[in-house]
Amino acid sequence: MNLRIPGPVPLPEKISAALQKPMIDHRGPEFAAIQARVVAALQRVFQTQNDMILFTSSGTGALEAAIVNTISPGDRVLSFSAGLFGDRFADIATTYGAEITRVDFEWGRAMEPERIARAVRENRNARVVLVTHNETSTGVLHPLKEIAQAVRENSDAVLIVDAISSVGGTELQTEAWGLDMVITASQKAWACPPGLAMLSVSPRAWQVNDSAKTPRYYFDLRRMKNVMDKGATPFTPAMLNYFALDNSLELIEAEGIEKVWARHAHIASYTRGRAEKIGLKLFADARYASPTVTALAMPNGIDAEELRRIACEEFGLVIGAGLDKLRGKIIRVGHLGWVSAEQIDNAMRALQESLEKLRES
Repeated sequence: MNLRIPGPVPLPEKISAALQKPMIDHRGPEFAAIQARVVAALQRVFQTQNDMILFTSSGTGALEAAIVNTISPGDRVLSFSAGLFGDRFADIATTYGAEITRVDFEWGRAMEPERIARAVRENRNARVVLVTHNETSTGVLHPLKEIAQAVRENSDAVLIVDAISSVGGTELQTEAWGLDMVITASQKAWACPPGLAMLSVSPRAWQVNDSAKTPRYYFDLRRMKNVMDKGATPFTPAMLNYFALDNSLELIEAEGIEKVWARHAHIASYTRGRAEKIGLKLFADARYASPTVTALAMPNGIDAEELRRIACEEFGLVIGAGLDKLRGKIIRVGHLGWVSAEQIDNAMRALQESLEKLRES
């Protein structure tokens, strides 16, 4: 099977081997050493000295943690979205009683920093600003540096970034860009199993946390930080995920983070070039095409779901579906983690043959 979805992704041999390690005491010195090593390495990848918190959860769990630790019911939240996952982020805040101002952008296009700056100025009472960096539903990498600048120049709000499918796969400068909370998850560019979410927390976010009144228990950042500072976790962690992430970070650091970013950019460009050769057009604005997932529009008369079915059943290729209003209209090819040109070649051959079968039917 050629798994080419935007996560979970195939695991490199070194990371798979880590999953065979025996269990250890999650409150003992061996785990404390692993956690300290993982936190320090994550800070280097996130480009920050801000606190790093890890939860045994999906990435969505960490998004929820970010919300419940920074707002009280009735607080103003400004949400910028250009896809399904941006919408979901706003929905989480709404669920917890935030007064949401939503600013929506066209799916497949980049969010415009000028429009963001204007909206921030018009909503200076917003306590929190929500932004999705890499929108996996559309294959767009939004210009986060410029977006963050637009926010920071016009507001002291806590800037929370869903970077679940971008951190580790493209440049992200947490401190230099003024990002208060940055969230990712293990099954994306880290090429680990699902089940571990990581987020950085700035001093500004901690200050807001002190007055946030939304109830929380498992996702209480203060509780987690206090216990992590002692080398443990307040609840039983996903031990194997820690082992896997420890090995993933070792691979990343051996390669060098700038080279990791460049590798993702190269394989993304290669994927788009191969797709074009078989007649598939990029759905996203090419200037902002994601380095971790490519969304491809379907030719006239081709149903994306039927193409996915044939590719899987006859050629062993598993690719992502279009989500929400894009279902049946696009496919999504993941190329995050450790991906080779050969794997992309195999995927494109399978897609080409699947397209030919559909046209003949």
